[in-house]
Amino acid sequence: MTATEIEIKKDIRLLTKAQLTEIVVGFGATKSRGGIIYDWLWKYGVGNFDEMTTLKPTLIEQLKAEFTIKPIQEHKIQRSDDGTIKGRYKLHDGHLIEAVLIPIPSENRYTVCVSTQVGCSLTCSFCATGRMERKRNLDAGEIFDQVVAINKQSMASFGHPLTNIVYMGMGEPLLTYTNVLRSVELITEGLQMAAKRITVSTAGIAKMIKKAADDKVKFNLALSLHAADDVKRHQIMPINESNNLETLIESLIYFCKARKKRITLEYIAFQNFNDSLEDAANLVKICKRFPCMVNILEYNPIDNAPFLKSAEENIDLFAEYLHNNGIMVTFRRSRGRDIDAACGQLANKG
Repeated sequence: MTATEIEIKKDIRLLTKAQLTEIVVGFGATKSRGGIIYDWLWKYGVGNFDEMTTLKPTLIEQLKAEFTIKPIQEHKIQRSDDGTIKGRYKLHDGHLIEAVLIPIPSENRYTVCVSTQVGCSLTCSFCATGRMERKRNLDAGEIFDQVVAINKQSMASFGHPLTNIVYMGMGEPLLTYTNVLRSVELITEGLQMAAKRITVSTAGIAKMIKKAADDKVKFNLALSLHAADDVKRHQIMPINESNNLETLIESLIYFCKARKKRITLEYIAFQNFNDSLEDAANLVKICKRFPCMVNILEYNPIDNAPFLKSAEENIDLFAEYLHNNGIMVTFRRSRGRDIDAACGQLANKG
């Protein structure tokens, strides 16, 4: 099939179940065929029509004539000594994205970190993806495909399905909000993963956090905070200029009240930048304003970035200060150091 033919044909995965049913009835098939096709797409995650083996050949040919499926394709896989598996995937238009499997067998936890955009427009100074121009948003199917692909990796490598999904890869999920919501719907309904196992991580888009609350989303919310005062956050995250901390805090309070959910504050510890006890004290003040926990992240350095990971003793003191002030805190060590594990590194490479 040529590129021109693909563009002319409609992407069948953009259709609802009702639309599919209407189309197959128009083809002369029964209404039930629409639901069966929908299941093939979203329960079994097939990438072409010939895999829909319960359909009559004539119906398959009718579908092929009118529609196309645009699954992501595995492009490169990297495996870390610590078990982390990073996949680079090629989209139908040639763009590259990445998804990461983070296995922690001792905790029976197998997490996939998925991308939501090709590149990113937020230009956070510590992030490899921030150096890539945002090309486009991923559609719901392309997000769904990452989960399916990494679930297969998890089963093949560890004999265990995914237990958690984090929207924390390339891109800002709340800037492709409709597609993210649709992908969550497909994952929870089609793959039968509970929404409580899904976390959407944002750099901080206050109005969209409030919209998520109004929409009664069932997923968990995490904020990539990384600095507990506006001066420092301005330096590393330009989004803070239009969504300062007070604006963000108000939106998080709104979300917590509306959804009765605790927020996770992600906090990368940078050496001699945000890892002092004064920084910890500022963070405690924020945490006291709404239900939350703090997840301290060890930095995975990228080329030509002016940051180093904080010393372990500094992180210990920082975490201890939070704990002593009644804040729930965890520390997550960097994974996949021996591969291109930092967000955007692998997709940026040839």
